[in-house]
Amino acid sequence: MTMKTLRRTAAVVAAAALALAAAVPAKADPVKPPRLSAKAITETLNDQINTPGTAWMTKPDGTVVVSYDSTVTGTKLTKLTGLTKQLASNITLEKLPGKLQKYISGGMATFGGEYKCTVGFNVQRRGKYYFLTAGHCGVAAARWYQDQNHAVYTGAVVNASYPWNDYSLVVYRTDIKMKPPGGSVYLYNGHSQDITTAMNPGLNQLVYRSGATSGLHSGRVTGLNATVNYGDGRVAGLIRTSVCAEPGDSGGPLFYRQWAFGLTSGGSGDCKTGGVTYFQPVVEALNVYGVSIY
Repeated sequence: MTMKTLRRTAAVVAAAALALAAAVPAKADPVKPPRLSAKAITETLNDQINTPGTAWMTKPDGTVVVSYDSTVTGTKLTKLTGLTKQLASNITLEKLPGKLQKYISGGMATFGGEYKCTVGFNVQRRGKYYFLTAGHCGVAAARWYQDQNHAVYTGAVVNASYPWNDYSLVVYRTDIKMKPPGGSVYLYNGHSQDITTAMNPGLNQLVYRSGATSGLHSGRVTGLNATVNYGDGRVAGLIRTSVCAEPGDSGGPLFYRQWAFGLTSGGSGDCKTGGVTYFQPVVEALNVYGVSIY
């Protein structure tokens, strides 16, 4: 074999080796789930999840927090976790303490039917006096009383919006004398806080909640525009807080100093172990009913 032939053969072998090397497939990178927008995620959750005991909200950084309580187990939990994994990587899944529920109890505030709720804020419209409370309270009973035996009549429900919203308007009977300051909130320590205006709170706002069952408690706003699935319906646009609450506190006021923020809707946990509580923004209720804090 000539030197020229040897060089040609070596070139062919080298080319073949390069071809074989090129034919080896490169190792594929793992496919990451798409990073959907928070709006797209919450719309999907709204469409596909209506399981009682679940809730979700969007944080300022675009992360969606999906919460579930102790009743969400088995196939319901599998469906929830499976969907959150499919949607995107910017979802945080958390388990809430106890059971997510409306804070209404069978059984000092205001009583209607078999239930006890809490007066939220006193309001007025064209010389008439009303109080705001939770919508699920207004749906549960049409007439409300000052005592559990229904001996002293307080007033009647004018309108109640529940589910989706959670507010109702009760008109006081005309012979009730309002003691100034009529718009005050009782603090369960012998004192009251005058409430003069309503506004929407910001994240991390210090807040107080007053309730007929558990009294006065404080915490922080931890989320806005939250959605909650109760056993009988969904409520959206809620304020999420670290304040505790208990059955019978429903409708009670969320406030700071003279500012009114919301009406107690529901949550999980209690005031011994702590918990998460959701509130209906009061500004929305004031605008819908055309009433004002006084």
